[in-house]
Amino acid sequence: MSVDALRGFDMFWICGGRDVFLALVGLIVRDQPGWLKFHMGHVEWVGFSAWDLIMPLFLFIVGVSMPFSFAKRRDAGQSTGRVYLKIVRRVLILWILGMAAQGHLLEARLSKMHFYSNTLQAIASGYLVASILLLHISVLGQFLVMLALLLGYGVVMVWVPIPGHGAGIIEPQVNLARYVDEIILGPYRDGTTYTWILSSMGFAGTVLLGVMAGHLLRSPKTPGVKMLSLVGAGVGCLILGRLWGTGFPIIKHIWSSSMVLWAGGWSLLLLALFYGLIDVVGWRRWSFPFVVLGMNAIVAYMAPRIVNFRTIGDTLVAGLAQHVGRFGEPLRALAAFMVLWLILLYMYRKKTFIRV
Repeated sequence: MSVDALRGFDMFWICGGRDVFLALVGLIVRDQPGWLKFHMGHVEWVGFSAWDLIMPLFLFIVGVSMPFSFAKRRDAGQSTGRVYLKIVRRVLILWILGMAAQGHLLEARLSKMHFYSNTLQAIASGYLVASILLLHISVLGQFLVMLALLLGYGVVMVWVPIPGHGAGIIEPQVNLARYVDEIILGPYRDGTTYTWILSSMGFAGTVLLGVMAGHLLRSPKTPGVKMLSLVGAGVGCLILGRLWGTGFPIIKHIWSSSMVLWAGGWSLLLLALFYGLIDVVGWRRWSFPFVVLGMNAIVAYMAPRIVNFRTIGDTLVAGLAQHVGRFGEPLRALAAFMVLWLILLYMYRKKTFIRV
């Protein structure tokens, strides 16, 4: 339950929760504090904010779930071939949904198409690597591959020269990951400073870090030991990420190895918090709104990119919002979020869960 709740907590922020939160803050303070503005937006290049954690946490949670789902398939007696068909199917669906969400697929114009530009596609690439490892090598082997991917990516980015520029340049417009994207994706890049092809090594590293946490949660250790282990691993990742960041900076745009560890550290601490409160202490009721979101995360992620819930919410409360003064904006933001949440609640009550 803690994993579903944490997934829903992540979804909350990207499907309307951020607008609700900021509108409520606006009731308390006229001007947002500088630290809040920083953490409610993306860092332009080097550095990391709370808002930058949303995407890495999503990938991390996918990894946490994988040991459970793969064990279930083994227990059901599914053959390796059948499992691979499921893996390929899921990767393809995630890729297509990613293109629909951010790659202009629905416009059906090749000139505007972005083939690799979305969180769901990052999940697909990381999931594919982690799935193969889960099927064929031990937990220790999976851990070593994760380290190899992060170290290999760091070495390549820092030491491999970029034609016309040399080695070790990690700037928004000049870095090896961007150079590789320009060669492979060409005109079908998304036009931002985010990179994808070479950064897939980092995506796989983030998912595998979640896989390690999933193995821990499935282990026979006591709940208290599991929680403390998550906390220790989280703190360790934060320290290593900060130290590595002195040589290979923490940059989400290129998914640097130091960023994987830094974001992974916070993800592990959040998992420890949710696991401790829900599964160890037994405080569960507070998490129900997040569980509703987490159980249908794909719908929660995709729906706001297809349907304008703000417009739907305004048809219900815009008139009232004009008469309640400064409470109007929080009311409108809450209405937009609640339209989606009530749909997901209905699906939850009917046990309708959309998975890929």
